[in-house]
Amino acid sequence: MNQFLKLVCAFCFLTFLTTSCVTKKKFAAMKTNYESDIALANKQLGECGENLNAQMARLSTCNDNLVKRESEVRTLNSSLKLREEQIQDLRDQLADAKKLRDKQLTQVGDLTVLSQSANANIKETLQQLESKDKYIRLIQAAKTKADSINLALAINLKSVLKDGIEDKDIDIKVDKTVVFVNLSDNMVFQSGSSNITPRAQEVLGKIAQIVKSRPEVDVMVEGYTDNVPIKNSCVEDNWDLSVKRATSVVRVLQNNYGVDPNKLIAAGRGEYNTLASNETAEGRVMNRRTRIIILPKLNQFYDLLNPKSMPK
Repeated sequence: MNQFLKLVCAFCFLTFLTTSCVTKKKFAAMKTNYESDIALANKQLGECGENLNAQMARLSTCNDNLVKRESEVRTLNSSLKLREEQIQDLRDQLADAKKLRDKQLTQVGDLTVLSQSANANIKETLQQLESKDKYIRLIQAAKTKADSINLALAINLKSVLKDGIEDKDIDIKVDKTVVFVNLSDNMVFQSGSSNITPRAQEVLGKIAQIVKSRPEVDVMVEGYTDNVPIKNSCVEDNWDLSVKRATSVVRVLQNNYGVDPNKLIAAGRGEYNTLASNETAEGRVMNRRTRIIILPKLNQFYDLLNPKSMPK
């Protein structure tokens, strides 16, 4: 029995030894294979990391390029918008140029019509020049004649008025186509009124003789005052006084000396159109005056300017 147990034990021990040896070999082989797989995996993992880094770098580059391209696109869009605006502006300019061209063509057409009309009238215009020249000579002759008449009239007035009249009381001038006779206030009127003095009656009588002998003239009488205010039961103000004085002179010429009233004009100028400053007594004396203007009849003047009255 004991011998049998010993054999069994020996067999089990051998079996265990044999099994243990096989397992260690497989373990060693498996370990070797594992370590080889680990090394390969680490190698592949490293390569994947390198590839990942490379791909990340490429992705970053792509992102940079994308940002750059987006900026370029925005720039191109701005340039495109600017070009479109410039093109529209050029189109507008072209439209304006076409309108201007059409307008100029119309004007040229109008000028052509005018030129044709002008050319057709050249002969007639040239024919009229001679008549115009004759008319100008007629005007010049009339002016010369008028100047001569006015000069003679002034000389006659000075001749008939010189006796008994001081130079400061009367002034006779010839200005262009009219003769002016300025009479001082203290000689013609009583102070502050429109009543004519006896001395003025004599002077107006002499003036009436000259006027009546010349049917081709009209007579305007203008009254002037200084700027000293006046108001009484008969006179409202300086305007009123100047008109009343001019009217008084006209009535004397008509009623006392028979001057045709159709030739007479009465006008009041008030304190305006002064000859001197009203700040001094001397200036106020000069401004208080009556002016008699002997001038050609207006209808004769207009007839002179009418081309139809020109001799053929």
